[in-house]
Amino acid sequence: MGAAQETGSKPLPTGVEIVGPVVDRGDEVLTPAALAFVADLHRRFGARRNELLARRKERRAEIARTGRLDFLPGTAEVRAAEWQVAPAPRALNDRRVEITGPTDRKMTINALNSGAKVWLADFEDATAPSWRNLIEGQLNLSAALARTIDFTSPEGKEYKLGPDAELATIVVRPRGWHLDEAHLLVDGEPVAGAFVDFGLYFFRNAATLLARGEQDPNSGPYFYLPKTESHLETRLWNDVFVHAQEALGIPRGTIRATVLIETITAAFEMEEILYELREHAAGLNAGRWDYLFSIVKNFRDGGEKYILPDRNSVTMTAPFMRAYTRLLVNTCHRRGAHAIGGMAAFIPSRRDPEVNAAALEKVRADKDREAGDGFDGSWVAHPDLVPVCRTSFDAVLGDAPNQKQVVPANEVTGDQLLDVASAGGSCTRAGLQNAVQVGLRYIEAWLRGFGAVAIFNMMEDVATAEISRSQIWQWVNNAVVLADTGEKVTAALVREIVATELAVMKQSEGRWDEAARLFEEVALADEFVDFLTLPGYALL
Repeated sequence: MGAAQETGSKPLPTGVEIVGPVVDRGDEVLTPAALAFVADLHRRFGARRNELLARRKERRAEIARTGRLDFLPGTAEVRAAEWQVAPAPRALNDRRVEITGPTDRKMTINALNSGAKVWLADFEDATAPSWRNLIEGQLNLSAALARTIDFTSPEGKEYKLGPDAELATIVVRPRGWHLDEAHLLVDGEPVAGAFVDFGLYFFRNAATLLARGEQDPNSGPYFYLPKTESHLETRLWNDVFVHAQEALGIPRGTIRATVLIETITAAFEMEEILYELREHAAGLNAGRWDYLFSIVKNFRDGGEKYILPDRNSVTMTAPFMRAYTRLLVNTCHRRGAHAIGGMAAFIPSRRDPEVNAAALEKVRADKDREAGDGFDGSWVAHPDLVPVCRTSFDAVLGDAPNQKQVVPANEVTGDQLLDVASAGGSCTRAGLQNAVQVGLRYIEAWLRGFGAVAIFNMMEDVATAEISRSQIWQWVNNAVVLADTGEKVTAALVREIVATELAVMKQSEGRWDEAARLFEEVALADEFVDFLTLPGYALL
């Protein structure tokens, strides 16, 4: 951290401090007015955010005590009532292909030019939250909206935006409620990363749109909300949206948000989440790895029936995952919202046609399944997968923008959502080794400032590392015996594998020792660490 700064030659708002490295052109983002807006969000809503984070711990303790989770009896009237979310704006009516990625310059241009309908511009899992990454991301998004962004690679290759009509719609994902921004203090306290990411983007770009005299339908402001654990957390977001629009004189309901249902607790509150956000709701999304991570985290002391097999063997066709996606589509479509499917993270290989063909066939089958199940669109991580996903959804949607009229039978029970044993599969030495390999490689790259990382032909982000390390924690603390070798999973065995893998990885330069220490801290600690990014943030 550096010394406190000023915004160029202008003094900071009262009570606001910027501590951290000076970022080139950062004063364009961190204007006194923008900082005052973010500081106001912190002062108005920061205490509620802290209360909700405390409530997460209370709920986890209740799950540990009862071993159960169920639909909320106190909100049964909401689930039984007739209501709909606000109609989708034109730019979010057809979402058949969405591409995700960090907000660096090259990714920004490639994503907007990809042919996808939506680009999820990610300040969360696909961005290592260094101050430089976050400020440069804000600059890149503003340049993209102004259509002035370009990029020249070190090899001299030039990247520019294509025609406006062909560009993806930007949907920004701010950080989750649990993450602080240590480089921006208000009244001596760090501001929630969510307030920083949302506040700066909304303030800067809403003003730009108002100056044009009309709302640009391809600009939003639209958002994805991550790591939500309850409808009360969504209620807070809705109140933030209402206030932000009023503060800038923007019509209420202009903001639209899609909520990631990537926690097991949120899966039991899908209806309530849409209801709280209904005037700003754009849909729900099914996030696979974080969902599995959440199951491990919440039911880590639930015994054998909650032990997940090798992570790569848990597919979306497992009965408990099918229950989750069926409930999501049903909930969204009954309420007039979009249901967006999960990630295809495969990175096409131009050097191994056989591997490429087999992987593309898996992606195609996955997207065919989602389209057939009633989803309105889905995610990809690489531009080469956009045509694959689009073909699957074109076959079902045709010229229609979505299939919200398709409402699958709602027969999902709490027991089905929690039937982790239905995944089948087994715990193997190969699975354990893969979790160590991927976890170490990802964390090392994250420490160097990269949030989206290519590992073993897959585009990985924080969610991958979370399920890898949490699964190891679960196996160690439940004395799992590996099916292929008969070994019991212990901390000593994990450290042995880490040391072996580290010896290979350290043949290339990197922050390998730090990565190994952080990985072992979050995978082998006596007490489960809620998010690896919490201890990791101090090392960025």
